[in-house]
Amino acid sequence: MATTLLRKTVLTAAGIAATAGGIAGPAIAAHAAPTGTTTVVADRKGHGERELDVRYEAQPNFYYCGPAAARNAISVLGKNIDVDAMAREMGTTEAGTNSINDITPVLNKETGKPYRSVEIKNGKADDKQTDTLRTDIVRTIDDGRAIVANIAGTATDTDATTHSFEGGHYISVIGYRDNGTTVTIADSANPNTATYRMSIDNLADWIATRGYSTS
Repeated sequence: MATTLLRKTVLTAAGIAATAGGIAGPAIAAHAAPTGTTTVVADRKGHGERELDVRYEAQPNFYYCGPAAARNAISVLGKNIDVDAMAREMGTTEAGTNSINDITPVLNKETGKPYRSVEIKNGKADDKQTDTLRTDIVRTIDDGRAIVANIAGTATDTDATTHSFEGGHYISVIGYRDNGTTVTIADSANPNTATYRMSIDNLADWIATRGYSTS
């Protein structure tokens, strides 16, 4: 298994399956939202927690998870960028979006704010990498911005639901609780599970071997 941000996310239509409890296709868009469907999560602040206002849209096909995650992330700033335009900027093809390094420059351009790519090279995140991720999420969300993460494999959320993307996937992180020990994810794969929460430890291991875009 490659341990670089340049690792390619391989996507195939044949790999599409349900995201909960089973192996899913790498970019999962079999459950794309109907045209025009948007779910809004309100921006809330509290002691040790915050969730941003995301104007959620599901990805329209199985290989647009990268552009869709970036579009959802940018929507917290009140911008609505067409997902096809995002895909063109990222060089997305039916093979997917190559790496988080193709998403970070687009976030910089479209938000006018500095993003950078952070890699978790290990097959499993260590304590330092997990703590760095938690700090990055809290700082970025407190600045009113969302994080985009490239994940792979299977992870379990706080409701004990599993989310499987063995070939790879992109998600947005739009909130945190308990000072960042629990995070809120916006997932473009399935509008029926548009958002869910996950422990920072599980998210860090989900990102392992890949990376994320943060302030």
